[in-house]
Amino acid sequence: MGPAQRFALVFAPEIVLDLRAIERKYHSLLRREIAAQLRSAPAVETRNRKPLVDLPEPYDAQWELRLGAKNRFRVFYEVDDEALVVNVLAIGVKDQDVLRIGREEFGR
Repeated sequence: MGPAQRFALVFAPEIVLDLRAIERKYHSLLRREIAAQLRSAPAVETRNRKPLVDLPEPYDAQWELRLGAKNRFRVFYEVDDEALVVNVLAIGVKDQDVLRIGREEFGR
């Protein structure tokens, strides 16, 4: 068995707006953990990586990655296995039962 295949990470332009809603001190944590978790085997379910059934429009993500203290941050993405690309579509913050992506709130 050879080395694990490496996936390229492609961030949607809207991620810039999502990050503006997140304190800057968490940006390096997000970059580091997204790369560590999604560069190899991004479509394998783990404790903090789950396939999605329904995510509100316009976020048609296939997967959710939970990270940070108390799994506070959510990264929504889709995987192109043929091209070895992970498209990161949105980054949000989950506080109790409310998910905030940029300026939008989902839940309750």
